[in-house]
Amino acid sequence: MRQTEKVLQLLQDQGVLRPHELKAYGISPIALYTLYRQGRVMRTGRGLYSLPDGNFTEHHSLAESCKRVPQGIVCLLSALCFHNIGTQNPFEVWLAIDRKARYPQVDYPPLRIMRFSGEARTTGVEVHLLEGVSVKVYDQAKTVVDCFKYRNKIGLDLCLEALTDGLRRRKFTVNQLIRYAKICRMENVMRPYVEAVLAVLFSH
Repeated sequence: MRQTEKVLQLLQDQGVLRPHELKAYGISPIALYTLYRQGRVMRTGRGLYSLPDGNFTEHHSLAESCKRVPQGIVCLLSALCFHNIGTQNPFEVWLAIDRKARYPQVDYPPLRIMRFSGEARTTGVEVHLLEGVSVKVYDQAKTVVDCFKYRNKIGLDLCLEALTDGLRRRKFTVNQLIRYAKICRMENVMRPYVEAVLAVLFSH
């Protein structure tokens, strides 16, 4: 199989490729650039290539972002949108990185970088395969707890919407919320809101 054919097969399997990743397969980046000049491959961002008729999904921006920032974890508004909690549809991709990590230099997609640390960064992470890319996302309960932790940045109304919608639709349990709230030191902050939401839900 010629190198250009190998590149096309990799793009078919993985969805998005970066030139430096070809070395692991014994392929020269020149093969990718050749396909690009021929119009058989398109550039979707700086250093990102995919097939023109790629099977893009609604989560394409998440796949691209995590391809560019492999250490990033989809969080907060983007995680709410991914889990279909509330009504958020942010134009930026919200990613959590380690507090000491180098700030990613990415021109596209637009990113909102948040600094997480310790167990609050490593707990509650799920891995989803989106367009051939392994994308790390905080689970539903952890995401809602994170929203309360960063309520000054995203607004308390949004936090309450996510909490209410998640509990009403049984996206998570109170016990799951409590577990993550303890880890993130949000237990005292969240307790009155959780109790108030439960009181409303059980009154119907």
